[in-house]
Amino acid sequence: MDNPQQYATFETEFRVRPDDIDMFQHVHSSKYFDYVLAARYEQMDRCYGMPMEDFLKRGFGWVVRKAYVDYKRSLLLGDYFTVRTGIDSINAMGCKVAFTITNKTTNKISCEGFFDYVMIDMATGKGAKVPEDVIETYSI
Repeated sequence: MDNPQQYATFETEFRVRPDDIDMFQHVHSSKYFDYVLAARYEQMDRCYGMPMEDFLKRGFGWVVRKAYVDYKRSLLLGDYFTVRTGIDSINAMGCKVAFTITNKTTNKISCEGFFDYVMIDMATGKGAKVPEDVIETYSI
């Protein structure tokens, strides 16, 4: 039986802000996507040492191809929570990033899911092969 590659996971802490709240007095569903993207942006720099700006300088960008989220419990105004993310798989075509958002007070999962990203050439807007050094850096 093959052992799949294991990748590191990282956490970023946030707090629910008033502008995150919808008319039902909990975090709007779209904000969870924002939380994951903000956590990845921060973790790319802090944890991998290859921030988004490095990709842009090289003429590359990451685009979400597919996103899946399983909502379990709402976050409310003022809640502190962690966004735990990690590479699930990475190859020359892109990467899949799994995430879990957990309420710090209750220690219960608010939602979890994944994002499939593809690398694009910023000049053409078309898919690009992920460079080997990127695969190596993000395979920790």
